[in-house]
Amino acid sequence: MELTGLQITIAIAGGFVAGIINTLAGNGSAITLSILTEVIGLPGNLANGTNRVGILFQSIASTFSFTKNKKLDVTRSKFIIGVTIIGAVAGVVTAVNVSNEAFKSVFKILIVLMLFVILVKPKRWFIATDLEQSLPIYISIPLFLCLGFYGGFIQMGMGVFFLASMVLIAKYNIIEANAVKILVVTIYTFLVVAIFHWKGLIDWKIGGIIAIGQASGGYLAAQFASNYPRADIWAYRLLVTIIIVVILKTFNLLPW
Repeated sequence: MELTGLQITIAIAGGFVAGIINTLAGNGSAITLSILTEVIGLPGNLANGTNRVGILFQSIASTFSFTKNKKLDVTRSKFIIGVTIIGAVAGVVTAVNVSNEAFKSVFKILIVLMLFVILVKPKRWFIATDLEQSLPIYISIPLFLCLGFYGGFIQMGMGVFFLASMVLIAKYNIIEANAVKILVVTIYTFLVVAIFHWKGLIDWKIGGIIAIGQASGGYLAAQFASNYPRADIWAYRLLVTIIIVVILKTFNLLPW
């Protein structure tokens, strides 16, 4: 498929904004999927696969930046990362064989509840990471297995739910929680991309164009999050804004 100059510009610019949103909050795919389907005209299944290319490269760039700025402690988070990825693999395999339409209806309820959780006692989101906190196995294993399965199966909103769990339950700072989230997404997106490619559901040229914007946005957002003293406040504000927009869009309360 040949793209016009305008389509390429929109794809890169939209990817850039999505990269920032995905790195600091989540659900940036709402932008890139709309571009792929409405602006470029890809069918839904091909758009879904092509979209994962941008997510992969954005996640790699963000992870590199967080690691370079020492905001990602893999050693401390390796158990959470491992359990979440196991769940994600199971979710991806399930998604290949089972429709996720029923789960999308559940998402509407979950995202509304999440808004209330985030708005109640907002100071909980501005804590320093509690290095003494250690979740009991009977909490951490089912929690992060379910989060991983959800992310692998449906993806939509996974970043929001993962952040809430990391900050409110595991007692991570929101910036360091974002760093762990991005690493988890990077690892299981490799598998997702391999599966979509195997099924012929990736347009690598278009995916590569959007990935230019997403990788740039993700890297710069991670740099901002790592070095700006008030980045946690802006990450929280962006998270609340994204959730409100998602709720309005999900219940068809927006004109677009």
